[in-house]
Amino acid sequence: MYRLASDCTRDEVVKKFVEPALELVMLDRALNDNDESNRERARLLFGEMYATAIAGDGTVGPDIVKLTVGGELGGGAALLRLATLHVLNQLLAEAQKPEPDELKFYARIYVDEGRYYRIDAYSENAARFMRFLAVSVPSAGGEYLSEKFDRFVDAAKVEVRVGNIRQIKGGAAADLIISEAGVAVKYNLYLREDYILLRFESADRSRVELAASLLKLAGISAEVEKVGGRDKWRVEITTDKLAAGHKELRDTIRKVVEEALKKNWVDKKKAERWLKKLEVGLTLMEGWPKYKVALSNSGALEVVFRSTNLDSIEREVQQLENMGLKEDVHFTVEMPKKGREGHVRILKMGLAYAAWLSVNGPEEQRELAETFIKLIFSRAEGADGGKCGKVCMKVREIVEEGKVWGSQTLKDFEKEVEVNGKTYVVYVKGGEAVKEQQNGKILLRIKIKAEVYVKDGQNEDRVEREYIITFSRRGRKGTVASQITASGATLEAREADAERYSALIEALTERKPNVYRRKNGKIIIDCYGGHLEGFMRYEELFKTIMEWLEETGR
Repeated sequence: MYRLASDCTRDEVVKKFVEPALELVMLDRALNDNDESNRERARLLFGEMYATAIAGDGTVGPDIVKLTVGGELGGGAALLRLATLHVLNQLLAEAQKPEPDELKFYARIYVDEGRYYRIDAYSENAARFMRFLAVSVPSAGGEYLSEKFDRFVDAAKVEVRVGNIRQIKGGAAADLIISEAGVAVKYNLYLREDYILLRFESADRSRVELAASLLKLAGISAEVEKVGGRDKWRVEITTDKLAAGHKELRDTIRKVVEEALKKNWVDKKKAERWLKKLEVGLTLMEGWPKYKVALSNSGALEVVFRSTNLDSIEREVQQLENMGLKEDVHFTVEMPKKGREGHVRILKMGLAYAAWLSVNGPEEQRELAETFIKLIFSRAEGADGGKCGKVCMKVREIVEEGKVWGSQTLKDFEKEVEVNGKTYVVYVKGGEAVKEQQNGKILLRIKIKAEVYVKDGQNEDRVEREYIITFSRRGRKGTVASQITASGATLEAREADAERYSALIEALTERKPNVYRRKNGKIIIDCYGGHLEGFMRYEELFKTIMEWLEETGR
């Protein structure tokens, strides 16, 4: 015991041994305390301390929370850590009656090489542990400690309830309760003449920080502020930020507005405006500017950010590049000059590529792309008057196209299409895309091996052949285009060849090519950028097409 006491005077031992011992004492006392507020405080303090340990010696992944314990007394310290988690489970069960197992999780000790031990929670256990830590760690995820805690926020499942809806002078009010992991905060919700206000106020700053933390888990960024010169703190959120929260929060607030409207406690026009915002939701994503999303006179999608501020334009360019987009390939830039507006314009290819990154990109780029796509959808809904109309549908079409790039294979592809009243069967054996230099230009040749024949034995010809579609950049704008001349010694043969090419292109891209017949007897099959985007669905072609677009786009 004397040796143990001597060891415990050293900082490295205190960190690994005494800290979990004190945590165990704190949790054990809370378990035997009938005051729920004391139990809640103990749970939150433990969460902060355990998260601090993970920040220094742990790992957080999609389905794992791991703490490594080593050095002298490492085995004993690991056992103490496991004991604290066992008592925490009991406290969580008490907080979650009548469903005591909803938040309980289980962790195990693993012995590594040397004197190292691991305490791991996997899969569903990790998800439940993350839910608890999301509430416990300040700033709803502990950004002040480590970026690894961002996953905690994703795992949270806040519950929103409302009660005591009542009339007040100039409007209505209600109690709004947000809870997670056995922790709940009651906010005051006010429907005023011109806005909705959500407020929590207390002399206990830690309680207000918890209120801000729960709001963040509900999708709202909230700052703690001091109330004048008084020893009080508060968080306040108004209409637009509330409309940017998660659906459960928005739906609960909508119920309050609808109830107040039914009883004539609030102005009808203002209430209807609030309801529309809460139904659609707003995307007030920090760090992203307000893009204009609209359709041009020709029906093309325009996604543009304009500003006279050079720093704003440069910052947006940097953010797009961080996401994985490239200038002159996915977006264009014009810097502001002499007080005139500059702009960042997202090209159709750029929006589709952002959608592809949101599914297939590296983790950091994927998260940025997901946020960007949500932002553009939100702006599109705003352009459509709060619903998904023509602008939103155009965005959806481009996004869905981008998400399927590289997801299909040419081998054994089979489809039937109708060309000039005939049903053609297209059966593809394989294919490739290659880049070739010609007269100083880089051409893209798509080569498809396939059988293309008329169904039901009408002039049936199942001979396999190679179809070549060559794309190039044309004109000052670098328009993507392909022009194929049908082959054949007779007009009848050229017509048949044009029909086979048309059937192949439409089957693979879901877009009909343009076919022109000239006076000299030539038949031309024209393709454009939309056809090339259709070919990008196929794994065998996608990578080379992307490389060619980037190289020639510059």
